[in-house]
Amino acid sequence: MKMSSISGVVCYVKDLDATAAFYEPLGFRLKRDAGQLTAYVNWFWITFRPQQEEVPVRGAGTYLYIKVEDIQAFYEGVQALGLKPATEPTKKAGMIEFELADPDGYNLVFFWKK
Repeated sequence: MKMSSISGVVCYVKDLDATAAFYEPLGFRLKRDAGQLTAYVNWFWITFRPQQEEVPVRGAGTYLYIKVEDIQAFYEGVQALGLKPATEPTKKAGMIEFELADPDGYNLVFFWKK
């Protein structure tokens, strides 16, 4: 048995419009169809679907790692969008990273590694 790659994930959200408004300014390519929203970075995708029933904490414990070319410039760009990262760029395990939670509590970890 051999796997070749992971292509994407599905996340359930409260409001597709709020999700789109959060992810598009960060640089994700968005596509809407059939009651869902898909955000792309290169070949990887995150499909967001509306939550059918009320769940108190949707994204708790979920971390999506996204590599960027210039961590400080990206961090400053996120702040310029009026978003508030949970952490500042910090060196951890051979890379520099910072965390940003989306409207549903999914944690985006932007990182840079040589």
